[in-house]
Amino acid sequence: MAALAYTGGKREINYYFSVRSAKALALGAVLLLAACHAASRRYRGGDTCEYLLSSGRFLGEKVWQPHSCMMHKYKNSEAKNCLIDKHIAFIGDSRIRQLFYSFIKLINPQVKEEGNKHGNIPFEDKSASIKVDFLWYPEVNGSMRQRIKSWTEWSIKIHNGSNEALTQYKINITSIAPLLEKLAKSSDVYWVLQDPVYEDMLSESRKMITNEKIDAYNEAAVRILNSSSRNSKAKVKVFSVSKLIAQETIMKSADGLHLPESSRDTNAMILMNVYCNKIMKPIDGSCCQPQPPLTLIQKLAFCFFTLSIIGYLIINLIHRNNYRKNKSCTDLESGEEKKPAISTPNVSTLEMLLHSFCKLGLIMTYFYLCDRANLFMKENKFYTHSSFFIPIVYILVLGVFYTENTKETKVLNREQTDEWKGWMQLVILIYHISGASTFLPVYMHIRVLVAAYLFQTGYGHFSYFWIKGDFGVYRVCQVLFRLNFLVVVLCIVMDRPYQFYYFVPLVTVWFMIIYATLAIWPQIVQKKANGNCLWHFGLLLKLICLLTCIYLLSYSQGAFEKIFSFWPLSKCFELNGNVYEWWFRWKLDRYVVFYGMLFAFIYLALQKHQMISEGKGDPLFSNRVSNVLLFISIVSFLTYSIWASSCKNKTECNELHPSVSVVQILAFILIRNIPGYVRSVYSSFFAWFGKISLELFICQYHIWLAADTKGILVLIPGYPMFNVLVSTFIFVCVAHEISQITNDLAQIVVPKDNSTLLKRLLCIAGFFSGLLLFSAMQDQSRH
Repeated sequence: MAALAYTGGKREINYYFSVRSAKALALGAVLLLAACHAASRRYRGGDTCEYLLSSGRFLGEKVWQPHSCMMHKYKNSEAKNCLIDKHIAFIGDSRIRQLFYSFIKLINPQVKEEGNKHGNIPFEDKSASIKVDFLWYPEVNGSMRQRIKSWTEWSIKIHNGSNEALTQYKINITSIAPLLEKLAKSSDVYWVLQDPVYEDMLSESRKMITNEKIDAYNEAAVRILNSSSRNSKAKVKVFSVSKLIAQETIMKSADGLHLPESSRDTNAMILMNVYCNKIMKPIDGSCCQPQPPLTLIQKLAFCFFTLSIIGYLIINLIHRNNYRKNKSCTDLESGEEKKPAISTPNVSTLEMLLHSFCKLGLIMTYFYLCDRANLFMKENKFYTHSSFFIPIVYILVLGVFYTENTKETKVLNREQTDEWKGWMQLVILIYHISGASTFLPVYMHIRVLVAAYLFQTGYGHFSYFWIKGDFGVYRVCQVLFRLNFLVVVLCIVMDRPYQFYYFVPLVTVWFMIIYATLAIWPQIVQKKANGNCLWHFGLLLKLICLLTCIYLLSYSQGAFEKIFSFWPLSKCFELNGNVYEWWFRWKLDRYVVFYGMLFAFIYLALQKHQMISEGKGDPLFSNRVSNVLLFISIVSFLTYSIWASSCKNKTECNELHPSVSVVQILAFILIRNIPGYVRSVYSSFFAWFGKISLELFICQYHIWLAADTKGILVLIPGYPMFNVLVSTFIFVCVAHEISQITNDLAQIVVPKDNSTLLKRLLCIAGFFSGLLLFSAMQDQSRH
């Protein structure tokens, strides 16, 4: 008894220490980091355009990462839409000509580098009315001054690197600076600093060009241009980032002077981001983008959460005062304690409700600051094999270390399914933050993990309805609330469509399909089927009908899109103005939920007829059958992995995935459950994460990743590993707290009493009606 008491006390202490203390530490970290970032932006400036033009680093060999923000890779169509009816000019020497060619190739990749190398080169795209000119002015002189002056109403080699040339350069820069400033009042003007050279590779005729002289010219230009700017709006922007890029890549130059093609393409893409991000507003182009204005719905959400916080504080204050007044006092005559008679269940429910919304409001503020406000930094993803596989090894070791005995040894028991969800979710998180979608074998295996989640959806809900026979409204509402609550709140706070969080619509629709399949007449459940075996055939007939409907719908894209394009369904399933994304996601795993239902039916039938052994340590079947099935499962598992690793492209693989993904899922289930000793243990580490897997999957969009999963959130710049550790710690704590808030609110919003539940459903219907109305008003104001 003493040992049990000690163990129980230890678990209790560990629980409160590990969860409560961790969340308190996460809250302190968030407040400290927010204060530091706010102070940094206040005193150092928060203009991401300045960072894009002046600082950054290479991720790998070719991917340029600007400091604190993300750079979008523009396609030809996007570049044309941004630059429509624009006239752009590049003025300078042969290296500026290189930049000119890289820039126009973003508009038309078919352009060839032809024409007079020491003359002007025009470019025009008549379809978008875009004009881009290169003007040959190798030095800053009177001719350049006249050209710039006409728009408003360099060369070291030419002068053999003399000091007199530098002096004349300063005079010329000083003379054109006011003209550039005047031009900058109505146009964007960028002064590109001269790139360093690789002196060992320069030809004899260029040996006088040294990096020391280039630095002197650049320093003079920066000093003079900055000193001439009186009005920040008319400031000539210095394009100094090309110098940083050249320092890293000039060694690959063919002649020591001109940059390799990849470097000049990077410079051109930076220019495109500087000008176009504020116009096109790409999700993954946070550089040079202003903070988006609050929508009407976001403002209303802010008011609601503010009132919830105020309301909770008032009620809490009232309760504290009442407690003090009614505090147990000693009877002066008898010396007995009198306990106050307090019974206010309605107030306590209201307090719990406001307390939950109070916490949720603070959490949503963190979400907004991370992925909508320009407070924290963001960076692009960059995939390497080590960034994906090394963390996988770490979590595998942790998972094995926290191995415990299961409470029950049934196939896919609760502890095992939580473990399964947990390790799959951790692998998916690592996949997302490492950008491993670019590596096809990893992508295909992750697709199997997503399919396995849906398989569990079919297995779990079918098992519940088949065994319990509970088709009541309460059960449906509880499931729908737990699945959708967080996503609905995020749609409001983060101004994103429901389909953006694609997995939740997917599991929601499949839950309703499972429910409809089993609930419609005739309702066939295990209790009824046990009385008459014919009911089993009736259920199989239902499943065959479901499979037929799925098959026909998967080959009728037009019909599918028409069904989900009707209002108000279109508000839920449209993304970027159409339902194609929803069609793609549904079709990709269209059969796996059915497989999960069928597996549950077969397993429960075998269990009912005692054809499997689920005792502790016992193999699932006889030794011979178990060994054969185990061998087949291992071979099937490895065969799928080999096939997935040999895929040529995503389109080809995705076509076969719906039919073959179940092979690896079933193989894993059998490998995990046939040996009795394997079925009798589980990883408590993975199971803990499995219990909050849905919250982890959704929260990662905004507080672990950034720019709606396109990038990575940077809380601690300059230390990538430490940043991931801190952001992960906060992210997990937030996901766990949201899980608890959802569970608390589910008990209040979805009561068991049918009459009360009906009233709540009417209120929820009114809420969504109002949401649709405000959404329509927002859409109208945007257009």
